[in-house]
Amino acid sequence: MNSANQILVLGIGNLLWADEGFGVRAVEEFDRRYACGDGVTVMDGGTQGMYLLPHIQDCRALIIFDAIDYGLDPGTVRLIEDKDVPAFMSAKKMSLHQTGFQEVLASALLLGWEPERVVLIGVQPEEIEDYGGSLRPVVAATLDRVIAIAVAELTRLGVKVAPRDGHAPVTPGLGPDPLHRKAYEEGRPSETEAYRKGDIRVLALRGAE
Repeated sequence: MNSANQILVLGIGNLLWADEGFGVRAVEEFDRRYACGDGVTVMDGGTQGMYLLPHIQDCRALIIFDAIDYGLDPGTVRLIEDKDVPAFMSAKKMSLHQTGFQEVLASALLLGWEPERVVLIGVQPEEIEDYGGSLRPVVAATLDRVIAIAVAELTRLGVKVAPRDGHAPVTPGLGPDPLHRKAYEEGRPSETEAYRKGDIRVLALRGAE
């Protein structure tokens, strides 16, 4: 990648814990709707933590989708910008993935990363304690709005954002097909078959300790 031109649109979060997966679902939906050309990388960052460091260092602008605990009503959208982003993520830790990503940003800055623009598009989750669950309706309803914010940011950065025509292929590598939102939600087992508060095998081991 060429750091003089590259823009990274990144979704972070954990799909296995309901609204914790908001960032991944947002970047997935953004990519389904829009194409941005070679100067923009669209990425599902999941919970990769420090593995994302080279990608952060290689971009001149970074747009992040994530679920953030603002202490506000579920579904509230907030935009955090530039130098406020690493400070905010450090102060508002909600999950292991978020703690890890704050460390990624801090490391990139210490190594000399000087971004032109950093934007965190965050949404207040409603539920993150539902193992195997997907987005709650109040959070899913924000997807149009947060994607529009990302499009506006990219346009300000000089990117031509083009709606996909319905036939163009989306970016490969945004996660395996079974984890795409529709397949994930429709394929979820019933509550009697799949415990909602965690992996019962792991919980059983913890109980035996």
